[in-house]
Amino acid sequence: MNVDEVLNYQPAKPAVSAANASNKRTTDAGMALPVGYPKRTKRPILDDGPMLSSNGSSISSANLASLNSEERDKLLQMLEQESSTVELDETSLKRMLSQLEKRISKNQEMRIKYPDQPEKFMDSEIELNDAVQELHAVATQSDLYHVLVNMNGINLLMGLLTHENTDISIAVISLLQELTDVDTLTESEEQATMLIDALAEQQIVSLLVQNMDRLDENVKEEADGIHNSLAIVENMTEFRTTLCIDACKQGLLTCLLKRLKIKAPFSSIRLYCSELMSILLQNHDENRQMLGESDGIDVLLQQLAYYKRHDPQTSEEFEYMENLFSCLCSSLMFASNRQRFLKGEGPHLMNIMLKERKASRNGALRTLDFAMTGVEGKDNCQIIVDILGLRTIFPLFMKPPKGHKRSGETRAENEEHVISCIASLVRNCNGANRQRLLNKFTENDHEKVDRLMELHFQYFERVKEADNSIEQDQEEDEDEIYLRRLDAGLFTLQLIDYIIIEIASSTTSIPSIRQRVLQILNLRSTSIDTIKNLIREYATNLGMTKKTTSGDHSLTDATSNGNSDDPHKQHLLDLLEKF
Repeated sequence: MNVDEVLNYQPAKPAVSAANASNKRTTDAGMALPVGYPKRTKRPILDDGPMLSSNGSSISSANLASLNSEERDKLLQMLEQESSTVELDETSLKRMLSQLEKRISKNQEMRIKYPDQPEKFMDSEIELNDAVQELHAVATQSDLYHVLVNMNGINLLMGLLTHENTDISIAVISLLQELTDVDTLTESEEQATMLIDALAEQQIVSLLVQNMDRLDENVKEEADGIHNSLAIVENMTEFRTTLCIDACKQGLLTCLLKRLKIKAPFSSIRLYCSELMSILLQNHDENRQMLGESDGIDVLLQQLAYYKRHDPQTSEEFEYMENLFSCLCSSLMFASNRQRFLKGEGPHLMNIMLKERKASRNGALRTLDFAMTGVEGKDNCQIIVDILGLRTIFPLFMKPPKGHKRSGETRAENEEHVISCIASLVRNCNGANRQRLLNKFTENDHEKVDRLMELHFQYFERVKEADNSIEQDQEEDEDEIYLRRLDAGLFTLQLIDYIIIEIASSTTSIPSIRQRVLQILNLRSTSIDTIKNLIREYATNLGMTKKTTSGDHSLTDATSNGNSDDPHKQHLLDLLEKF
């Protein structure tokens, strides 16, 4: 607190001119007022009246001026300490809520009485805003949330979200964002549960979506309102993940897609929308299905199309691009969305990104992995061959692209994605496309077979080391053992060996490929049973194996949406007999 400002303070004495409802200026609280309406000063208001000391005696400005610097500093410190020690209790909160209800009623009455005369109801609107601002104190005392709920406070605030004056709704949103802050919610789970239950019962997400539709992100105050609205949903879903589905049902997913489609420069709002969408799609098939049915796959592809030949300009824009890829990969985990990806020419876009070698390259590779997986990825595999995608994918197989520091993706992860893509190709391609695929393994004196066997031995050693470590630790939990082996690269090793037996043992295989495989095994003094045993284990665990992308999404190798993978399992066993 500046002493000189206290001593020299003079209350504002504006000249009031005729009210003009069409011309507005903004108060310190962000309220729109008619020109000529006296601007309210922030509380507490200092005037020429006496100040109270800690013992209750008054000190005038003149007396304060007569004190020396040390005495004035001590006095002001005492006043600050007194104001900071004032804590909210149940009684004062009930009084605040009662006052809020009265001011809401008064404001409604004045608006109805003078609908075309803003200067008549603006005073009540400012008082209403002040009442909302006072409730920010509750956010620092989560132990009083039950009072806020039981005294109808949530209902009052929900009603204000749709207030005619967007400044009021923005003020309420700011308050709710503080109330739902994750750090605050974790202080008292019981109180937080009451608050979240009350907000969910009032369908707060639906109200926030309606309100965001009338806010303009080009206006700073309204952009803050949009940002805080998204933050409220993020806070609630982080506290209770099941709310992700309810949020989408209440229109949030459609709202986010609409925001992403706006043709405007990159902004923090677009970044937040992409981030929240990624959260909503993670681990929720209902939301993935809803995204597909809302043409969300097309929207994501359209937004990503810019990055096929352009790199993000900032770290925030790079994060935005990565969020879009995460949303796309997550949505492709719902099998029917893979057909929508195909119709939206997703394979063509990803193939271009791989060839252009821009920042989007790693994301495109990851996306293709998801799009080509399972029997639902068959058409995507076929189209990749048709558009000469083998010329793009196999160079990456021979030399995986480097990772990216910003995304956290490594060369090893890219290698796993390429292997998975090729495994999908050998599974799903047939006819002429399959023959073109097999011919790739004979090029340049079977260099790709050599690379495949090199990867087999590389991953086999990693899994073997994990097995030795497990044995030394005397781990007994079978699930834990299996997970540790997966972390060591077991799933990727199984995919590699699956590719080996497919290209060496299928009815369409080329004899020289099998000969090259056996030759390399003999040179390394390795039995063919090593590959057979791994494939048997793979077939046994089919449907339970999970692979994780850098975006923390999991995808079962079994066909999603409840389709059986038994035919594929039988196919594997048949290949083993021939191998």
